[in-house]
Parts: sequence; structure tokens; C-alpha cells
Amino acid sequence: MTTFDLIILGGGAAAFAAATKAADLGKSALMINGGLPIGGTCVNVGCMPSKHLLTVGDDLYAPQHPRFAALGEGCTPAFDFSVAIREKNELVAKARQGNYLNVLAGLETVTLREGRGRFVGPSEVEVNGQTYHGEKILIATGSSTKPLPIPGLDQVGWLNNITAMQLQQLPASLIVIGGGPLGLEFAQMFAHFGSKVTVLEAMDQILPRHEPEVAAELQRALEEEGIEFRIGVTIDGVESRDGKKVVTIHGGSDRRRRSLAPAVEELVADALLLAAGIQANTADVHLDQAGVKVNQNGFIQVNQYYQTDNPNIFAAGDCIGKMPLETVAAKEGALAAENAFTLPIRTITYDHIPSAVFTNPQVASVGLTEAEEMRRFNACACRTVYMDAVPKAVAINEARGLFKMVIHPRSTKILGVHIVAPNAADLIHEAALAVKFGLTVDDLVDTIHVFPTLSEGIKRAAQAFTRDVTRMSCCVE
Repeated sequence: MTTFDLIILGGGAAAFAAATKAADLGKSALMINGGLPIGGTCVNVGCMPSKHLLTVGDDLYAPQHPRFAALGEGCTPAFDFSVAIREKNELVAKARQGNYLNVLAGLETVTLREGRGRFVGPSEVEVNGQTYHGEKILIATGSSTKPLPIPGLDQVGWLNNITAMQLQQLPASLIVIGGGPLGLEFAQMFAHFGSKVTVLEAMDQILPRHEPEVAAELQRALEEEGIEFRIGVTIDGVESRDGKKVVTIHGGSDRRRRSLAPAVEELVADALLLAAGIQANTADVHLDQAGVKVNQNGFIQVNQYYQTDNPNIFAAGDCIGKMPLETVAAKEGALAAENAFTLPIRTITYDHIPSAVFTNPQVASVGLTEAEEMRRFNACACRTVYMDAVPKAVAINEARGLFKMVIHPRSTKILGVHIVAPNAADLIHEAALAVKFGLTVDDLVDTIHVFPTLSEGIKRAAQAFTRDVTRMSCCVE
């Protein structure tokens, strides 16, 4: 039986970061990749292809809806959906080769085996009929779309983030089940391509984990583009009828109509996209053979050092269910590998990690929400500044967006920042540094920003704790 210092189950961000760390430490590693092609979700069916297609959609939509009267009624560019999918495939293939396969070839102590790895003992993994022993093992098998127990769903067929980006023909209409980040990104992507899109959300707002003001502002922006929402609904069932998908719902509201939705409503579309949560890809890994436990939601149970109940087995990435982000998975994978071969002391402060939703306008957040601050301190100090108080936004006729800041109720340290704005994913990093290093409101106010920029919105939110920023000269410090 061949022995490796580290066996890695998975081939995505967490797995590659762990393999790189093992190589840096001079350890031998076996990477066993099954399911998605090498590179995992991000490069194949996640960040890279979806952001590419979102940008294609933005470039198609913007000329048709100019913000300035000088541009008249706009124009409609030529668009070929199948070509967009082909270009996406070419991008993915190039990124997979350059960022993963070529990198793996340069890691001399790392061996790749394609196939689904399964535990056959506390330290043994089998793949393609061959058994390997690992002194340490890392589980980084990722996640996939979580099926929902909706009557009729499996009979009608549905899309997920993988199959939606494999379509060769644009659906004329689309129903998206789930108003979280993935659901909203795909909703706007297809709406910009020309599909009629309706989003269904069971909770009382889209982006349920975000600030209510953020959710409301993004919904307003998406509704202005023609996307319809049903919020707080229950889905009674799904069926096929005359080649269409028919979804029956009840309850909830339709804010666009400013009224309660009908008690029971049937929604009809050509395609149905499921984007209402994820599940860990561990069903066929035989965790019980290794003494690895999962929590009540099915994600692998780890301590703060990414160690499972088996002290020689670690887990990282989406399969542990902490923050399903590519950057987080990579950091967790690297730390898990380091902890496996050194003293287990490295971990992540998740309050310091920024995240983004790549709609247009984008949403970006870091740190605590107002509700979380209330839970921790039983008090809150928050300010929200809308785009009409940001000079750059006024200059470029950008009315969509806001900046919300959450500070410590006594020390004025910045605990959280939440943004809706074009390029919010780029703007958030000033806030991430402020949260990580404990900067105060005065620190941000005292920092001179470039004028005019949308990043001044963060400074305006800080200034809002001491003055009315809607009645303030541009040059006031």
C-alpha cells in the first residue's frame, strides 16, 4: 500500500491551496479529484464563467438603457447566446489549464489521481480499486445545489448553476427559486440576455443574510430592469404543462404591484432554475469509515483548526459550510494543511472576510450587520447613506445604491460595512482593512479620499455619525 504524507479528497480551491502548502513544507501529497474537472467550482462552474457571462449581459443591457438624455433612446447590440456560451467555455478551458493543471505540474511532491475517493478505514482511501494510506487526510469535496422537497420538482426537470451555463438556446422565460447571491446573479444575467425572469424567495427579503436596506435597494434596482419578485412565498408544487414549467405558490407579496400576491398563484416559464442552498458533497465518501461526523445540516464538523473528530483528518472549503467562497476555501485549505503538519494554531476570523454579490449594482459586505451587533452588544450604532449624498454618483447619474456602516456602540470602532453600488466588490476592501485593524470612524473621516469617487461613500457613512451628510459641502472634512 502506497503511503502519502497527505491525501486530499477534492480538486478545487481548498484542495489546491492544501497541495501547495504541503509542497512548500516538503510533504508528499496525493490529490484525488472526482466530480467536476480539476479546479472545482470556481474555475469550471462558478466565479470565472458566471462573472464572464454577467459582464456580457451588462454590456448588452447598458446600450439599450442609457442613463443620459444625450444618448437618446439607446441601441440594441447584436447578440448570439450560443456564442456567449462558447466564449465562456474557451475562458474556462484556458483558466483551468493555466491556473490549475500547469500549477499542479510544477508541484513535484504532489500526485493527481482522477476518480471518486472513498474512505475504507481511519487512514485509508480507495480510488479506482487502489488503496492509499495517508498520514494526514484533508476532505475538500466541495458542495452542490441542494434539492428541495417540492412536489413534482424532480419530474419536471430543473437547472442549476452548472446546467444553466451549458444551455445552447436562451429560454424566453425563467423562474428562479431562491433570492440569494447565486439566484440573483443568474436572474439578472438571463434578464439582461432577454429572458423574462421571476424570482421566488421563501424568506421575507431577498439576500436573507444581508441588511434589510441592502436587500430592499438591490430589489428596487432589479425591479427597475423588469425582474419580478415574489417574497415570502411557499411553493406548493411544480408541474409540466404544454411544454412549460408551472409553479404554484401561495402567500407572500409582490412589491412591484404594491399589494399582496393572490392567495394562490400559478407562474409559467420555459425554464426553472434552483438556487436555494447548497449541500456538502460527502454522500458517497463513507465518512463513517473514518470516524468523521457531520453537523445537523450535513456539513463536516470541524474545530477552529479544521480538524474533524478523527485527529488525523481535516476538512476545508464548502463541505464544512462556514463561508462558501473561493477565497475562504483556499485560505481554509492552506491553514488545514499547515495545522496538520505543525502545531494546530492557525485559523480565520470570519468577521474580517469580505463577500460580494456580482449583480449590477453589486453588493459587498464585511463584518457585522446591525442585527448581529444587537445580538452581541444589546445596542447598535449604524448609519446609512444613499447614493444621492455621494458627489460622484450625482455626477454620473447613478441613483442605485447605498453605504451602511456599523460601529461599536462605545469605542466607535468600525465593525461592519455594507455597500450597494457599481463595483462594490472593489470598494469593500477599504472597509475590510478598517474592520480587520480596528479603525474608528475618526480614522476614516481623517483619511483624504480622491474626489470624486464612489469610494467616498464609505467616508460619507463615517461622517454621518457626526453630521447630516445630505446638507454638506463636497469639501467638508
